[in-house]
Amino acid sequence: MPRTPKIVRTLPALRRALDAMTANKATTALVPTMGALHDGHISLVRLAKRRAKKVIVSIFVNPTQFAPSEDFSSYPRTWNADLARLAAEKVDLIWNPDVKTMYPGGFATTIMTGGPATVGLEDRFRPQFFAGVATVVGKLFTQCQPDFAIFGEKDFQQLRVVTRMARDLDLAVKVIGSRTLRERDGLAMSSRNIYLSPQERRAAPQIYRAMKESAMRLRAGEDNEAALAAGAQLVGAAGFTLDYFEVRHADTLAPITSVKEGPMRILVAAKIGATRLIDNMAV
Repeated sequence: MPRTPKIVRTLPALRRALDAMTANKATTALVPTMGALHDGHISLVRLAKRRAKKVIVSIFVNPTQFAPSEDFSSYPRTWNADLARLAAEKVDLIWNPDVKTMYPGGFATTIMTGGPATVGLEDRFRPQFFAGVATVVGKLFTQCQPDFAIFGEKDFQQLRVVTRMARDLDLAVKVIGSRTLRERDGLAMSSRNIYLSPQERRAAPQIYRAMKESAMRLRAGEDNEAALAAGAQLVGAAGFTLDYFEVRHADTLAPITSVKEGPMRILVAAKIGATRLIDNMAV
């Protein structure tokens, strides 16, 4: 049986564990998660192990990044399975605070974000989201003091926001993005995929196919509007309602009209049934 990672749930216990872990100046990497771990999360853990001597995984379903209409109460929580997976990966420490530990009575501070958090993608549809993400991630960075923090590229705008926040606030952590892991049919791995009905699951890979189609057209020099319209049509024909299907500058997320202006990234958000999926692809 794999050794169970050390689990801490209070700040004093976390500080003691970190002191013991870094007594020999060992480098640490943090993988922030909300649990419901899948192979994509495990790929982040494995990257963390390559970058640092000790690996910390946080599991905290953060209420401040959910709107009242979103799925906080029903968000999948799979503690036993998560623990088994992290034990198999020989993670050193699991930080598993409760809501009162993260947001004690009287909590009144929020990290407000601009730049990549206000470019009209996720922020247009979830205006509370990035303040909630930045605040909880800022707290995790302060609590865990990692040398590295690993985030998946699937949440690409989030990766850009967190990277910008760490840089702007002079936090002593290097944020590293890790490639999106996909199912064999192209669907990006996500904790929310379990919400898809069998019919919706069969339709879901069309997002990936649509991005590939549009990326191919953009690389061939086709006009942005026409290339994106072709991809959006594929997603809509699969039964999705689109929030956005756009191409942006891969670093700033600003609108971009040509590959000559810099690296391009296609970003998509679409809903099928009750499930909203996001994805992205480099051009």
